[in-house]
Amino acid sequence: MWVIIGVLFLLVLFLTFKTASIGNTGSTDGKIDTTGWTQNEIMNYEMHGTIPARANVNRLSAPAGTGMVGGC
Repeated sequence: MWVIIGVLFLLVLFLTFKTASIGNTGSTDGKIDTTGWTQNEIMNYEMHGTIPARANVNRLSAPAGTGMVGGC
């Protein structure tokens, strides 16, 4: 019983540190540069998470071609 609890505890610690490191994309503030975007594109990004196709953004969290921040 204690072995299972110990393994689960170590798994929780591992996953906690792994998820904490996902947000580190290399930018200083973690925000996408919206310079040059129209007001409509900025609104769509803030409200729906869609990124314009012309934006030069590294999409690590979204599947290819979706244009969504979280891949929804």
